[in-house]
Amino acid sequence: MKNVLVILPLKDEHKQMLEEISPDLHFYYTEGERAPIDKIAEANIIIGSVSPKVMHHACKLEFMQLSSAGSEGYTKPGVLRPGAILANASGAYGPVISEHMLGMLLLLYGNLGIYIENMKRHLWEYEGDARTISGSRTLVVGMGDIGSEFARKMSALGSTVVGIRRHNAAAKPDYTEAVYTMDALDEELRRADIIACTLPGIPGTYHLFDEKRMHNIKRGAVLINVGRGSLISTEVLCKALEDGTLGGACLDVAEEEPLPSESPLWTAPNLIITPHISGISHMEAVCENVVQIAVKNLRAFCEGRPVMNEVDFETGYRKLENRV
Repeated sequence: MKNVLVILPLKDEHKQMLEEISPDLHFYYTEGERAPIDKIAEANIIIGSVSPKVMHHACKLEFMQLSSAGSEGYTKPGVLRPGAILANASGAYGPVISEHMLGMLLLLYGNLGIYIENMKRHLWEYEGDARTISGSRTLVVGMGDIGSEFARKMSALGSTVVGIRRHNAAAKPDYTEAVYTMDALDEELRRADIIACTLPGIPGTYHLFDEKRMHNIKRGAVLINVGRGSLISTEVLCKALEDGTLGGACLDVAEEEPLPSESPLWTAPNLIITPHISGISHMEAVCENVVQIAVKNLRAFCEGRPVMNEVDFETGYRKLENRV
C-alpha cells in the first residue's frame, strides 16, 4: 500500500479517476500548500505543489507530480528525497496563459488601457494610432507549452513567428518561420517587434535580459514576460521603457513579488502588469488539465513506466524523452 497525498481542489469525479488506478493506493485529500506535516511525512506520492520549505519532511517520497509548470525550488539539493521522481504540469497552462499574453498585448497595441481610463473620466478623445499584429515579427523565447501556444495564436493573427529553444531536438512547428537555439537570441532580438518570454527561473536565465542585451532589441519592440521576473532586473526594464528602447511591456511576473507599492514599475510608461495570475485566474480549466496529467503519470508510475514531463534535476527543464 502506498500513501498518496493530493493537494488540489478536486471534484468527486476527479478523485474517482485517481482511485480507480490501483487498489494499492491510499489517498488523503487537502487543498492549498499547507498540508499536514504528518501526511507529508507518510506520503510515498504527492500530487500538487507542497511548499518546498516543508519537503524535507517527505522522507518516504518516491514520486511528486507538481500542479505547476515551473519546478524551481524543488530541484535544489536537499529539497526532495534522493531518488524521488519529479514531474511538472507542462501542458496544463499553455492555452490559458497564452490567451492572457494575447489579451495584454492587444490592450497595449490598441491603446485600450488609456481608453478605459478615459471612460472612467467621461472623456471622448482620440489617443493616437494603434499598432497591429498582422505583419509584425514575433520572437518567442522559450518554446515549451506556453510559448508554443502563444506562437500558434500569433501566427494565426498574421505575425511571422520565430522561436528560441534550448535544444534543436524537436521538429520545427509549421506555425513558425524558424526555431533557433539561444545562440541566435541577440540577432533575432534586432528583428522582432514582439518578444515573448516564457522561461523558467533557473540560474541560466537569471537577468538574461541585462542592459547590454537590451541594446540589441529593435527599438520600440514590446516585451512580454510570463515566465519568471528574474529574467530582467526592474531597473533595466524601467530604463528601457523610459528611454524608448522598449515601446511597451506586458508582465505577469516581477523580480520582486508581491510587487512593492513603491516599485517604479507602477508608474513606468507603456507597461501593463498583472499580479502573477495568468494561470490561476483560470483555475477550473487548469485544474482539469492538471488532473488529466496526474492520472496518466500516476498510472505510469504504478506500472513502472516512465512518466511524462519528468524534470531533469541538473537543468531544471523537462527531460527531452519524457515530454508531453
